[in-house]
Amino acid sequence: MLFKVYVMLFEDLINKISLKLEEKLSDRFLISIQESLLRAGLFALASHFIAEILMIIIVLLLLFVSVSLIFSFSLLIAVMLAISIPIAISVAYVMIKTEQRAMQIENSIPDFLRQLASMLRVGLSLENALLDLSKHGNGPLYDELRRVVVEVRMGRGFDEAFENMAVRLNSQNLQRSFKIILNSYKSGGGLADVIEDVSEDLRAILILKRERKSSVMMSVMFLVLASVVAAPFALGMVGVYSSFMMNLGRASTTCQVAPLAAEIYLIIHSVFAGFLIALVMYDDLRKGVKFSIPITLVAFLIFYGINTFGLTFFGF
Repeated sequence: MLFKVYVMLFEDLINKISLKLEEKLSDRFLISIQESLLRAGLFALASHFIAEILMIIIVLLLLFVSVSLIFSFSLLIAVMLAISIPIAISVAYVMIKTEQRAMQIENSIPDFLRQLASMLRVGLSLENALLDLSKHGNGPLYDELRRVVVEVRMGRGFDEAFENMAVRLNSQNLQRSFKIILNSYKSGGGLADVIEDVSEDLRAILILKRERKSSVMMSVMFLVLASVVAAPFALGMVGVYSSFMMNLGRASTTCQVAPLAAEIYLIIHSVFAGFLIALVMYDDLRKGVKFSIPITLVAFLIFYGINTFGLTFFGF
């Protein structure tokens, strides 16, 4: 019973913060966040999503600052971690959900196009075939299709609605496929045959993608282990050695600068590793952000733990 009361109070506080954010933040910013959430399949208000992140940041600030004062950690690092961890995890989560939803849509597109071609062959028009498919299909692709149908009914052009759908899904294969289908639709050619050919081409592309992904997994695992285990441990030991030398009274300028240089190098190394993984797996550097954020966080936490507790662990 008490737990339910706390949940209700928390939800009420979130709603109040959400209303304040809607007043303070610009409509353009909120709309951009809302579009990102919809692309990820997260049906939450943008202001509500931001309010939840702010609440988590406040809780972590209280927790991390208390821990830093009790165990004599760096207060600046505690504050930075409390602010950066929720934001980084939220951004990475949205990006991963967006990627997963896009993959689900790409995997279901060949079967969808084959169904569409079959319906065109029995005499239905393109608009009626899409309307019928939107009523009976399930999944993210059909959710987007229902949105296209609603936009067309509200007066938006059929071509524009489909082009916007391809842009929202952020897939070059889908944009290229829809462009071919729309051009064939405008020219009045054999639309069913064109859609069937596009379906087979997309199926072949998906098979090649899966083969490529499986063939590079060993390289990806090596990069991940090097980034989150080997590099943080090796660089953390640099800090342990510097602390050991300073305790012996043999500190030099190099010993004082080495831990900071190790932190900077570790962050740069982790970010580059994330982008390299994206390049190896997807041949797309833009997807490197979703790998760089978690790799950098995990690597820095391991490094900080070794750098802080390493001297005690080794009994120096």
